[in-house]
Amino acid sequence: MSAPKIQAARWVAYDVLRAVSDDDAYANLLLPKLIGDANLNPQDAGLATELAYGTLRRRGTYDAIIAEAASRPAEQIDPVVLDALRLGAHQLLSTRVAAHAAVNESVSLVAAEAGRGASGFANAVLRRIGRDDADTWQQRIEAGARSDDERLALRTAHPVWVIRALRRALAAEGRGDELDALLASDNDAPEVTLAALPGLAEPGSPRRPYAPTAFGSPGGDPRRVIADANGTIRVQDEGSQLVALALAAAAPVRAGERWLDLCAGPGGKTAMLAALAREAGADLEANEVVPARAGLVRHAVRPLPVEVPVHEEDGRLLAAQHPASFDRILVDAPCTGLGALRRRPEARWRKSPEDVAELVELQTQLLDAAIDALVPGGIVGYATCSPHLTETTGVVTEILRRRDDIVELDARAVMTGVSRSPIDLAPRTAEGPGSGSVQLWPHRHGTDAMFLALLQRTDQERTAS
Repeated sequence: MSAPKIQAARWVAYDVLRAVSDDDAYANLLLPKLIGDANLNPQDAGLATELAYGTLRRRGTYDAIIAEAASRPAEQIDPVVLDALRLGAHQLLSTRVAAHAAVNESVSLVAAEAGRGASGFANAVLRRIGRDDADTWQQRIEAGARSDDERLALRTAHPVWVIRALRRALAAEGRGDELDALLASDNDAPEVTLAALPGLAEPGSPRRPYAPTAFGSPGGDPRRVIADANGTIRVQDEGSQLVALALAAAAPVRAGERWLDLCAGPGGKTAMLAALAREAGADLEANEVVPARAGLVRHAVRPLPVEVPVHEEDGRLLAAQHPASFDRILVDAPCTGLGALRRRPEARWRKSPEDVAELVELQTQLLDAAIDALVPGGIVGYATCSPHLTETTGVVTEILRRRDDIVELDARAVMTGVSRSPIDLAPRTAEGPGSGSVQLWPHRHGTDAMFLALLQRTDQERTAS
């Protein structure tokens, strides 16, 4: 039972933290639901959003501060208590919340969830944190760092392995000097971007610079604009819109084409592709292996005046069941999510370097299977919301090395042609497989760090190496 003195916004933020910690929940999907369930007014909804996202974003830095204040490693603290300490530390060090409110309500959360004994410990830790300001704590924890990258990790709230992966990805474009700007951008709350489904809605103002379907929220809560459009306008990152638009524009569309969104959840790109297919006289199918996410895909395409069948199978098996059947396939592959750290701040703490190899194996298998499901001349768009080179050009290079029945198209030229205004797509520093791919960046384009490669199946039979 909740303690009566705890503000509802703090309960919502705390419940999000607990769900992320215990159930690997996605904050950007869970938070709006909990805000609605709690019937928060706009001011309290804003507070809940700042507390949840801000705490998740800087979790690694707060854990280092909590460990120093508690004289024990954060991982040795009860997770129920630790999440309340993180929430309190964020309020004390990064917001204008009054110190007494930050401490008292965080301690009350601990008392309600873990008992009075634990609340005494939490009170002592938070009061110690509150004695010094953020700069003092930052200097203190950085003093114990063992390397420059570890200091940068504590300062920017990115794990060391993520910093190194982002540095390599920028260096591949000859822009390694942009690392600081990228890390800072990851910690900025993104502006709300809306998508107008082609042929069903018109974009409003202000227009976004690149995707012809994208525009900014006219101010305040965008839910009214979305509701008035009956689902033909929705929130969607501009980079995601560009990926769908580029696949549709990669070659002229013939009436009757079959398209497939192989890894469709939660359905934003599916809806965009369905609208584009409808305009061009093509048919779209979607697939999502996770039933809950398949439900989100069905919800996303429900407003469209076309039927979009949604399968619930392993994408590799579905593709194998339909050899040489589809003209265009989007493989928006499961990935580390390092390109969406602005919107999914918990993603930076969720994965580890050891996860990358397993993901790359799945990504390669999905792309391989998708190519087998293409008709000769068909095109697959391989996309990830990650700039990690192993997940992006590494996968494309491996597929091109093993197969002689595909060619890489110039995705950079296609996206440039789709864009409403000049778009700065830096060339790769080395020619070869993956050099025609597109990498978007939050600090440069104001989008998620989406990657896209376009591969076309040739007429010749495959000879696997």
